[in-house]
Amino acid sequence: MMNNNMNNSLGAITFRSDDEALNAGFEWAKAQALFYAHHGEDPVGLWYEAALPGREAFCMRDVSHQSLGAAVLGLQAHTRNMMQKFAENISETRDYCTYWEITGGNLPAPVDYENDQDFWYNLPANFDVIDACYRQYLWTGDRSYLDNPVLRKFYDLSVTEYVKTWDKDGDGILEYEAAYGRRGLASYNEAGEFAKIGADLIAIMIAGYEAYAEIVKLTGQGEARAAEYSARASELRKRLEEQWWDESNGCFYIALSQKGAFIASEAGEGQFLPLYYGVIDHAEKREGALREAIARGASNVEGMSYLPETYYRGGKDAEALGSLKALMEPGLDRREYPEVSYSAVGAVVSGLMGISADGISGVTTESKLAGELTWAELSNVPVLGRVIGVKHQGAAHSEFSNRSGAYLHWKAKFRIEAAKAAEGQSLSHNSNAIPSSVERDELGRTYLVAEVEVAPGETHTITVV
Repeated sequence: MMNNNMNNSLGAITFRSDDEALNAGFEWAKAQALFYAHHGEDPVGLWYEAALPGREAFCMRDVSHQSLGAAVLGLQAHTRNMMQKFAENISETRDYCTYWEITGGNLPAPVDYENDQDFWYNLPANFDVIDACYRQYLWTGDRSYLDNPVLRKFYDLSVTEYVKTWDKDGDGILEYEAAYGRRGLASYNEAGEFAKIGADLIAIMIAGYEAYAEIVKLTGQGEARAAEYSARASELRKRLEEQWWDESNGCFYIALSQKGAFIASEAGEGQFLPLYYGVIDHAEKREGALREAIARGASNVEGMSYLPETYYRGGKDAEALGSLKALMEPGLDRREYPEVSYSAVGAVVSGLMGISADGISGVTTESKLAGELTWAELSNVPVLGRVIGVKHQGAAHSEFSNRSGAYLHWKAKFRIEAAKAAEGQSLSHNSNAIPSSVERDELGRTYLVAEVEVAPGETHTITVV
């Protein structure tokens, strides 16, 4: 499937650490993911497989989740084209759904689509795509995710007509009715009976509304409009945290049944998606959901592929590293599922190495090394139209290289105990003292932070002293 004439930047990213199993796992994940990439030889254009192997297709959930791994592998244009295909097929005749799964032949996958009245569709998908497109903008700096009229139309219709159509009772949450058949499923969790509402649906709606509000602000559509959708996200978050909390089990319910009864977590997996999307603000409830997610894990590789990023986001670095290495295990059943390799690559970059971007010129790093892992290094990482390298030695020393392109603004974060910050612990930049500040994240953790400009060709180090 690989094209030898492709640009040399494809798959140029490399990873090294003092954990040889992790190194080998990354190399497998990179090669496996690139094996699934198609480079324009098919009618659909640039694409990569993001569905069950053998279907020769990509679906909305998988693409949304695989998109960061794809970006750092040099497949940004592939993701961009695939999102465009989803967006251009949104239709009133399909009740403002698009095609859930599209083939390399640029057709709806026949296994999921019969006609506009009979097709498979998971209701979280439109919001998932909005969130993923915004995250792709932040990583790549590609403003077409903000400005392209086809994508903009998809975003606008999804938060207006799509919601009106599928929220029959007008309470702000989309619902599934048994009469819908396979059309309009209210959760990505498809085990057991199809639920009326899934906790993951609410979580993904929150993330999608928040992403949409940011897109509105970035495209100059007005603070009032952005505030409207931020408020919708806040209202849904309040309802999820208050109404969906299972006090007896100390975690969230995972679904609402067709009979209107909450379904407890013990009936199946379901805690990790609200955590993956980062929508739980209440600290004790977030920790409860994390405990349950760690205890239960996931029942299949699709669910397992979300766990490393979920645990890293929740501050559980050791558990995250363990789940990441489990994804890379040669003996893992169904390891060839495309989502496994793409999400493993993405989790190394955003999770283990703690790299994020702001859509313009800013890159933030945070070491999340755990256990016996004492150093790790990424090279040739494409971000914001540049190429960078990041190396962490423990939790107190980071190195940042700008290999090409324009200046970058590097923000280095180091997690510390709050008491040590009060004692005046400081940072050095290239062995010289540098002004630093103290920040706290959404989990309440304390960081020493320093920011520097890094010119093309330069390598900078920042160290806790």
